[in-house]
Amino acid sequence: MNQINKTNQTNQKDEQNQWEDSMERSGVAGLIGATVLWLAAVSPGLSDETLKVAVMNQQTVVEQSKAGKRAFEELKAYSMTRQKIINADDQELKELQLAIQDGKLSDSAKQEKQSQFQAKLDSYQRRITDFNREIQQKQREMVAEYSKKVQAAAQAVGERNGFTAVIDKGSEAALKIVIYHQPALDLTDQVVKEFDRQNK
Repeated sequence: MNQINKTNQTNQKDEQNQWEDSMERSGVAGLIGATVLWLAAVSPGLSDETLKVAVMNQQTVVEQSKAGKRAFEELKAYSMTRQKIINADDQELKELQLAIQDGKLSDSAKQEKQSQFQAKLDSYQRRITDFNREIQQKQREMVAEYSKKVQAAAQAVGERNGFTAVIDKGSEAALKIVIYHQPALDLTDQVVKEFDRQNK
């Protein structure tokens, strides 16, 4: 039973980390796209033009924008409804376990309770697996959706300010893509505002 409780606690802690990891992976995909843009910009046909590159932090855009915060809250609420069901199942298992330990039970009654406990435990473990899969799927869908929205906001800000490319600079926690940039080239705050404007 303690193992089951530890699994539940670990799953809750991992939800935010999984979202952040997914955002980092999509940031790498953004880097590849930005690199392609950069290569196109410095190709022989465009060599007379000035290359103007800015940076942003996609993770920060999602975390600080109103729409991103709403997405986190929706995911949290979705997870909490499932956690309540898991907690109710957990309580039933504890009650069955106590009933099995009751010394007044006949052998046949005890055996019946043990069968009920095993069936409930199997169902409980399947439900945890199913819920985790559902939550991970929802996270993947949200990451895909919000990556496109962040890209649209970054493109709007970049075009408005005359940038050839906007690169996701990554973060210290995972993959730091940009080693150095002048602070004036960081469009993160502007992208947050544009993101909120586009996603009211």
